[in-house]
Order: sequence, then C-alpha cells, then structure tokens
Amino acid sequence: MERTFLMIKPDGVQRGLIGHIIGRFERKGLKIIGLKMVHLSRDLASRHYAEHEGKGFYDGLIGYITSGPVLAMVLEGDAAVRTVRSMVGVTDPAQASPGTIRGDLAMETSRNIIHASDSQESAHREISLFFDRSEIMTYSRIDGSWVYA
Repeated sequence: MERTFLMIKPDGVQRGLIGHIIGRFERKGLKIIGLKMVHLSRDLASRHYAEHEGKGFYDGLIGYITSGPVLAMVLEGDAAVRTVRSMVGVTDPAQASPGTIRGDLAMETSRNIIHASDSQESAHREISLFFDRSEIMTYSRIDGSWVYA
C-alpha cells in the first residue's frame, strides 16, 4: 500500500469543507492513517513550500497558508498519490475538471482548497514534516476486501 500527504488549506477549513472532503476520500476507499489540525508556523510553511522560494507568489503563499488552521492528513491505498491527485484536480480551479475537489469547490489558484503530494518522494518528505511515526496508525478497514480484489 502507498501513502500520500494531503492538506486542507485555510480556505477549506474556514468554509466548513473538512467533512465533505474527507468523505470523498473515504468513499473512494482510501484509508486515513494520520489526521490532525495545525496552525502552521512560518518555519514549517517555508520548509513545506521550499521548492517555491524565490518565486513571485512565494510570500503570498506563506502568508496565506499560515493565516489559519489547516488539516493535515496521511492517506493509504493502492496508487494513493496518483489517485488523490486525480481526485484533487489541477492547481488552477478554472482548469480543474468537474467532479474534482478544486473543480467543484474552488474559484482561484491562490485559494484552491487543498494540497496533495505530487510524487511518492514528496509524500514521504511532507509526511515527515507534519507527522511523527507514532502519529501514523496501522489498522485494517472492515471494507478492505470489498475495495481491493
């Protein structure tokens, strides 16, 4: 099973979309193995978005992501990174397909509801930024045999 990192950004939290978004992933068959609400420090936000440092939008991104609480999550499932990215939709909500989280719920790139790891390497790095090993759960969902053949 593969793991991926997901974060519901401050706009998703403030708009009361946490339950709706989590429900989409659970209904798909992904298993939540880590979950917590945090208010990102500037330091953690800078480490999380390090690849964007020096870009024109960087300061606004850091200001936005530290402006309110976020929900950090670790999901597990077959091809979890690819599956979650597909469900989230492309970064620009105007280009995101209907049926995706961004396509259905967001209006602009700077407030696009959600972050999802773009590779297994990114997932591993991002999970380690937000979660200690003791915060990652191991368990079997009762519906596992109905989700996976």
